[in-house]
Amino acid sequence: MALKVSNPNDVKIYSITSAAKLAIPDWLARRNRKSLKHDIEWRNRVELIQDFDFPEASLKIKTSRDGNYIIASGIYKPQFRVYDVNQLAMKFDRHTDCENVQFEILSDDWTKTVHLQADRSVEFHTQFGIHYKTRVPKNGRDMKYHYQSCDLMVVGNSSEVYRLNLEQGRFMKSLFTSLPAINTLDINPAHQLFAFGGEDGNIEFWDPRDKSNLTTLNPVINILQNPMITLESSPQISTLKFKNDGLTFGVGTSTGQVLLYDLRNSKPFLVKDHQYGYPIKNIIYHKSQNIISADTKIVKIWNETTGKVFTNVEPPTDINDCCVVPDTGLMFLANEGSQIQSYYIPQLGIAPKWCTFLDNMTEEMEEKSNQDMYDDYKFVTKKELTSLGLDHLIGTNVLRAYMHGFFVDLRLYQKAKSITNPFEYEEYRRRRVQERIEKERASRISVSKRLPKVNKAFASQLIKDNASNDKKKLKRDNATIENPLGDSRFSSMFEDPEFAIDESTDAYRLLHPTENKKAAFTEEDEESNDEESEPEGHGSDVSSSEFEEEEEEDYIPKKRARKTENSKSKEFKEIKSGQMFGSKNSFKISNKSFGDRVSNLTDESFKSRSNTGSMSLSFKVNKRKQKQMDNDEESSRDRKERRSVKSLNLKNKRRF
Repeated sequence: MALKVSNPNDVKIYSITSAAKLAIPDWLARRNRKSLKHDIEWRNRVELIQDFDFPEASLKIKTSRDGNYIIASGIYKPQFRVYDVNQLAMKFDRHTDCENVQFEILSDDWTKTVHLQADRSVEFHTQFGIHYKTRVPKNGRDMKYHYQSCDLMVVGNSSEVYRLNLEQGRFMKSLFTSLPAINTLDINPAHQLFAFGGEDGNIEFWDPRDKSNLTTLNPVINILQNPMITLESSPQISTLKFKNDGLTFGVGTSTGQVLLYDLRNSKPFLVKDHQYGYPIKNIIYHKSQNIISADTKIVKIWNETTGKVFTNVEPPTDINDCCVVPDTGLMFLANEGSQIQSYYIPQLGIAPKWCTFLDNMTEEMEEKSNQDMYDDYKFVTKKELTSLGLDHLIGTNVLRAYMHGFFVDLRLYQKAKSITNPFEYEEYRRRRVQERIEKERASRISVSKRLPKVNKAFASQLIKDNASNDKKKLKRDNATIENPLGDSRFSSMFEDPEFAIDESTDAYRLLHPTENKKAAFTEEDEESNDEESEPEGHGSDVSSSEFEEEEEEDYIPKKRARKTENSKSKEFKEIKSGQMFGSKNSFKISNKSFGDRVSNLTDESFKSRSNTGSMSLSFKVNKRKQKQMDNDEESSRDRKERRSVKSLNLKNKRRF
C-alpha cells in the first residue's frame, strides 16, 4: 500500500483519499469488480473511514465537541451522515427535503443538531429523527447558537437577525442592523460579542447584554490602502472568526483576502491575499500558531504573526468547507467530488487518538513525489506584462516562463501595478457610485412594449388607458403603474386563440359604436375615389341612395376591400369654394334654386306635378345596379338565416 505525498515548501502532506482512481462510486466498483481486482492501485487503497463520501458532493463537515463523531452534509439526494471515529465507519445517514446550507451541533455528541435548509426551513434533529421544523421569513445564509441565552440566531438575505429561543420555544425580537444583507456571523467565545458581516463590506459589532450596536468596521478601506492588493470587484464579507483569546478576530472577503484585527484597533495588523480572487470559506486558528484559511481552490496555512507561508493544500475539486480535527494535523475537506478529501500533515500536529496508526503508515507507505508550488509569484500573460511596462524583462532571471505567460515576483508586480494605476481608489469609488446608480435605475418604472399575439389591439388600449389614468396619481403618490396584462387570472385571454375578439360581429359593434364611426370617417375618402371610378350615368345621388338601403354590416367590409385596392391610386385635389367633396359631377349649389336643380335632372328621372302644386320624382336604376342590389339582398338574407341557425344551436347546447 502507498499514500500520495506532496512536498510544498518542504512540508509533507499525505493525501489519504485524494487519488483519482480511489474516487470510484460503489455501483461502478461492484460492476467492475473483476477488472478492479487486477488494479494494483485499487488493491492498495487506504480507507481511513468507510463510506466517507456522498453520491454527488459534500457541503459541510464538522466534528463533535467530544471528538468521537464526524457529521457531514451533502447531496444528492440531500442528506447528512454521522460517522463514528472509534469504529472508523458510518453510524447512519438521514435524508432531508432540501439542500443543507449550515448546521450546528447543540450537544456534545451527535444526538442534537439543527439544520438550516435552502427552502428557509430550520430543522431540529435528535437521535430518533426529526424533532421539529419551522421557517424563517427570508432565505438564510449562516447560523450560530448562543449558549448563554439559548438563542439560535439566523442571518440571510435581510438586514434582520432572527432569534429563535430554544428554551421558550418561540421567536424573540429580531436585531435590526444597518446592513443590506448579512452573509455571516460569529460569537466571541470569551465575552460573547456578536459580529455580523454584511453584503456591502461592513461589519457590525453588537453587545449581547442590551442588544445594541457598538460600532461598525469597514475592512474595504484597509484593503484599498494596501498597495500589494488589487481588486476587480467590490468585496463582501464572506466569513468571520474570533479567536479564544477574546481580542483577535479574522475577516474573510469575497475577493480572496484575509484580514487579522485586534479589537482595540480599527486597522488590521496582518493582511493575507490568496491571489485567486475566490471567496474565503473558512478561517481556523490552530494551536501551532498557524492560521488555516480556505477558499474555493486552495487551503493556505500561514503564520499568525508574520504571515509567512507554512504550506498549501490544493485538492483536485472545488472546496465547499474545511474542518481540522482540533489540536491535530488531520484535515477534512468537503468538496464537489464524491469523496470527502482527507489530508494528514505531521509537521502541523500529531494524529488523532482514534487513528494513531497514521504516524506509522505515513512513513512506511510513503510514495515519493515532489510538487513545486509558486506562492510568492504572480502569473501574468505577455499582454499584461506589456501594460505594466515590464516587457523589457523578458529573457532575464526576474521572469520565469511558464506555458503562455510568465511568473513574476509578487512584490515587483504590486509595485508596477501601483505605479501604472495610482488612482485605483478613485476608480473604485467611481465604480461603487455607478453600481448604485444602476441599481436605482433598475427599480424605476418600466412599461413593457411587447404585446401578446392574441388580442393585441385590446392589450395596447388597456396599457394606454391605465397609463393615462395613473399619470396624476404617480406625480402625487409616487405609485407604480401595474401592467394589466400581468394578472394571471386573465392570462388565457392574451394567450389562447379561442379568446380572440372578433370585431366584425354585431355584438362587438353595438358595444363599441364609437369605433364604427371612426372607421366610417376614415374610409370616407376611399369611397369618394370609388365614385370617381364608376361609369358615366351613376352620380353621387344614386350611390347615396344605395348606401341607405344596404345594411351596415355588409357595407363596411366592402369599404375595407376597396380601401386596399385603391390605396395606391390616392391623389390630392384642390376643393374650390361652393363645391361638394367626393362627387364626380360636382356643381355649385350656392347660387342655384330648387327649380334650377330640377331642370338639370337627366332623362333617367321622371318628374310630375300635381294640381295642388306638389311634385314627385322617380328614378330609374339601370339593370347592372339592380342586379347587384338583388344579389346583395340575397346574400344578406343568407347571412341572417345562418345566424339564426347558429343561435338555435347555441341555445340547444346550453339547454343540455
